[in-house]
Amino acid sequence: MKTTQPFLSDVKELRRQARQNIEKGAVTKAYQGDVKQTIEILQAVLATEIVCVLRYTMNAVVAAGLSSQSVKEEFDEHAKEEQDHMRRVAERINQLGGTPNFNPEGLASRSASEYTQGANLVEMIKENLIAERIACAHYEELIRFFADKDPSTRVMMESILVNEEEHANDMHDLLVAHEGKPPIQN
Repeated sequence: MKTTQPFLSDVKELRRQARQNIEKGAVTKAYQGDVKQTIEILQAVLATEIVCVLRYTMNAVVAAGLSSQSVKEEFDEHAKEEQDHMRRVAERINQLGGTPNFNPEGLASRSASEYTQGANLVEMIKENLIAERIACAHYEELIRFFADKDPSTRVMMESILVNEEEHANDMHDLLVAHEGKPPIQN
């Protein structure tokens, strides 16, 4: 069965449209999302990542105890990875024509996760696990939201989610090791 519409757009038409709307940068006619809404959502993701960088960094600095060195190193590694997420989200906001909001004023209210300080090593691990679980659940929702409307943002969020799930698993393993309890069974 022969179709009358080609699978790919006419190259000449793509070229014409690219020249016609050059001021829109990376946002093309094929973009199906709401750019303003996407930027607002990503500003909240950016705030979440900034809070995670701050929390993990603080934990890496103040963690104390007999077995704290390896945990400090894990916190430090996670802080660096969260900083990479922060940068990627900020870059995406910029690609969409927005200005990433790094203003510390109102940061906590824009973030999905909280900036909490644990009183000891186990409490720090728990708070980080909670924050990672929040990020995972939130990012899973966003991936479904962006779906085919904004594949670039969706793919970025999928990549970040994989790393957040690794962080949650790391925190769970540390919690099990430091509390001496068996892993949680599903």
